[in-house]
Amino acid sequence: MPKMKTHRGTAKRFRVTGSGKIMRSKAYKSHIMTKKSPKRKRNFRHETEVATADQKVIARNLGLR
Repeated sequence: MPKMKTHRGTAKRFRVTGSGKIMRSKAYKSHIMTKKSPKRKRNFRHETEVATADQKVIARNLGLR
């Protein structure tokens, strides 16, 4: 059976930590920033863990499971 290819769009948007968590960046941080508070903009910088419901599909696209 051939090797499974990584979905390149998924690889650019998600990363896997050393412990195996799949991390994503936050949405709503690209434009119209003037009306957003500094605290809210600061929190956009941090990554967050992918929802449990989406982990299986993303892991498969990354070639993990």
